[in-house]
Amino acid sequence: MTHREVLEALSGILLGMFVSILATSVVSSSLPRIITDLGGKQSAFTWVVTATLLTTTISTPIWGKLSDLVNRKLLIQLALTITVVSSALAGLSHNTEMLIGMRALQGIGAGGLTALGTVLIADIISPRERGRYMGIMGGVMGLSMVGGPLLGGVITDSSLTWRANFFVGVPFAIFAIVVLQRTLHLPPLKSRVVRIDYWGATFLSIGIALLLLWITFAGDSFAWGSWQTAAMVGGAVVALAIALWVESRVDEPIIPLHLFRNRTLVLSVVASIAVGIAMFGTSVFLSQYMQLARGKTPTQSGLMTIPMIAGVFVASTVTGQIISRTGRYKRFMIAGATLLTVGLALMGTIHYDTSFWLVSLYMVVLGTGVGMLMQNLVLAVQNTLHVSEVGSGTATVAFFRTLGGAIGVSVLGAILSTRSTDLIASGLAKLGIDPSAMGGDGTLPDLSTLPGPIRLVVEQSFGDSIADLFLVATPVALVSLLAVLFLKEIPLGRRSGVEQRLEEDATAAVAPVPEELVTASSEERTSTR
Repeated sequence: MTHREVLEALSGILLGMFVSILATSVVSSSLPRIITDLGGKQSAFTWVVTATLLTTTISTPIWGKLSDLVNRKLLIQLALTITVVSSALAGLSHNTEMLIGMRALQGIGAGGLTALGTVLIADIISPRERGRYMGIMGGVMGLSMVGGPLLGGVITDSSLTWRANFFVGVPFAIFAIVVLQRTLHLPPLKSRVVRIDYWGATFLSIGIALLLLWITFAGDSFAWGSWQTAAMVGGAVVALAIALWVESRVDEPIIPLHLFRNRTLVLSVVASIAVGIAMFGTSVFLSQYMQLARGKTPTQSGLMTIPMIAGVFVASTVTGQIISRTGRYKRFMIAGATLLTVGLALMGTIHYDTSFWLVSLYMVVLGTGVGMLMQNLVLAVQNTLHVSEVGSGTATVAFFRTLGGAIGVSVLGAILSTRSTDLIASGLAKLGIDPSAMGGDGTLPDLSTLPGPIRLVVEQSFGDSIADLFLVATPVALVSLLAVLFLKEIPLGRRSGVEQRLEEDATAAVAPVPEELVTASSEERTSTR
């Protein structure tokens, strides 16, 4: 492909990624308002996010495996359709249960876009040049991550209802599908019987779902040491063990176990889990910090996340360009993991009245670490995989990153719910106010309706509770640094996935036929005569 053809095809892929992140992030700044309007609790806030991450986690390896078997262009268009239709249905929600359900459906489409976007880039761009385009992809992701919350905040604060947030992605998705249809031209995959690992996908889904449900509800709906805990944890272990057994025996496993003999993939998976916990598990609560600890509007909340996204945008774009020129990537991954750890530790020191300029500086450090690390983990893995396994391998890394994020959101959300409730109750008791006067059921408060002293207690409680979440995530980020340090840097290849596949097909076509097959064929023709 010429450079122009690459850019044309890339435009459709990046537009699809933009739509996916926009549809997910547009509600982040307005989610506290949405949950409050629907009468939801902190657990509902957490599950609106967790449901999307859960289905994204489960579906990502399935989409990745399908991309090694069937038409990738059709798959990404299908994923786009699922994402935007489910988002529009979420806008019609009349309670938190329906909202959570539609967000779960949206996660299925997001899983496809998460897996397929990077796989398609690997198809048309060589590893050596891929760093540059990964940087562009990181920039687009950063733009949609900051544009989504900002747009959602403006819509929520305007005369429009917050429901309009869920419909803004529709025109972008339609345009992305058209662009992909016109610009993305891939050679057909070899015709073969496709065997989908339904049993592996089923038990993998059950195991992960049980694990996340347990993390979310334990300590709130039932005790950590209860029979419910034993049932959920035991069920999750059994389901995942069966999934592992199935994956080791089927012809087309969802997650090929032999990939874990690849040292780079294993270390990248470990680092990706840590990145997922640190990134997803903390960033989703920033909007709560801005609105419930700082008293900002959804629009202001979206604006105040710009420093973090700016760090992601600049770091991913600049390092991508340098990696393409030099072919060296490990040094940037080490720097990124270090900054990620430091940034989380710094965010753990914030309070409800910390200077916003200082909070902004900490967010820049955190965002820079994410930008230097996340996409390069995928690049390092793709560089070591055979072209026939790029889809499964890429999706495996994305799967564990999203799994880490889902676990992070569930665990940190449970910590936030318990911690903030305890601090609010303690603060109100000091004022001589019965905590039950605020409901005492964990429902998110509307600061605008609270008297001054009570509002101050709520802001202090959420400010300190959310800071604690960053401190909890800090040692997890340190794990990513240790994993990256042990990575072996392998020179980046110079052939795209399509070039490698076409070369293998050409080699197979001209390969000499074994003598015994020639003899057998000759005998068959003689007997036929």
